[in-house]
Amino acid sequence: MSRSINLSSAEPFLRYLEEWYAALPVADLATIVADRPERVAVFSIDMIDGFCNEGPLAGPRVRALVQPVVDVFTRAYALGVRQFVLTQDTHDPDAPEFAAYPPHCIRGTAESRTVRELAELPFADTITVIEKNSLSSHLGTRLGDWLRERPELDTFIIVGDCTDLCVYSAAMHLRLEANALNLKRRVIVPASAVDTYDTPVSVARELGIMAHDGDLHHVLFLHHMAQNGIEVVGEVK
Repeated sequence: MSRSINLSSAEPFLRYLEEWYAALPVADLATIVADRPERVAVFSIDMIDGFCNEGPLAGPRVRALVQPVVDVFTRAYALGVRQFVLTQDTHDPDAPEFAAYPPHCIRGTAESRTVRELAELPFADTITVIEKNSLSSHLGTRLGDWLRERPELDTFIIVGDCTDLCVYSAAMHLRLEANALNLKRRVIVPASAVDTYDTPVSVARELGIMAHDGDLHHVLFLHHMAQNGIEVVGEVK
């Protein structure tokens, strides 16, 4: 059975999305941390060479995130935050995900390395790296154990890529877990420090792959996160 849809009717909603995105508030990092840095964690999702610098899934939109992500890490550390996590694609060579995406970020390859700018931070040796074999930072990883060992954490700032894939999965898991367990937890996503990739329709048709509008997916998934209780802000200053 087929069902027809009329996407032209979505124009008012698309205008609304533009207005909503333009009006996102600016959050003050010092206010978020306040006098309780021990309760704050910063997660960077997939800021690795395979999405920033080389390989079939690397692109300029994600590459442009490097400095904003480094900036959030650096300023949070200066405010006393000490819980930093990098969740990173470190795929098995025969990962089932490769049925949907080209092989990428395979364990032991250059693509699976943390971007140099994060790896060379003065406090890099204190950062926890969580390897993952799928879009999820939680499923099949040690992140659950890491969180259970730190019950004092109740505020999470999520940065990295991609807004509609791994960032969305990580932020939603943290939010839904808190909802399910009645935990008081803030999950904060700054729009200026997350992004997704762009595959124009013309390119997708030429290559025989699925198109992906970066701007639309970025804003739509931020909006969906906000609908579910995640604090989406324009940036953290």
